[in-house]
Amino acid sequence: MTAAAPAASATLIPLEAVEPAMIEAVLDRAFGTDRHARTAYRIREGMPWLPALSFAALDEEDLLVGTIQCWPIALQTRQGQVPLVMVGPVAVVPERQGEGFGVGLMSAMIAEDARLASEGGARSLPQMLIGDADYYGRWGFSAAMTGGWRCPGPYEPQRLLARGPALAAMPGEGMLGPWEG
Repeated sequence: MTAAAPAASATLIPLEAVEPAMIEAVLDRAFGTDRHARTAYRIREGMPWLPALSFAALDEEDLLVGTIQCWPIALQTRQGQVPLVMVGPVAVVPERQGEGFGVGLMSAMIAEDARLASEGGARSLPQMLIGDADYYGRWGFSAAMTGGWRCPGPYEPQRLLARGPALAAMPGEGMLGPWEG
């Protein structure tokens, strides 16, 4: 798969600056109105998205063409819960897909996560998502450490991806779900 360069004409803004109805319209267009039945929605059920890691992409005419949201979730184990950040959805309206907006949104989120961790003197939490390794692998996401993780709904194990320096210390088994802290 050839990587698209980030859209040069994109302007990224905090997602909280966008009206919720506009966000929902982009998500409906990108994933369909039946998207709420997906397993990812069960994993993050009841959680607010993380404003510091969630962005919107505007095109050269200041039209909303894409969004990224991140969520506080946890891997529930017998010993308790271990915090994670769930990445996604990364949504780009169909007619603008392949122009680099998704790459720009992902790159901005990862850069902001690194900046926040650096300023706070802490390590970033591991990030996980359900997606294609061919696309998300460029940011270090893989299924190498997620084989024993489960989801509260149907999923393809090879699409359960994670990244981050703290990933090696994560439990090998558990159920993904909302953060209960």
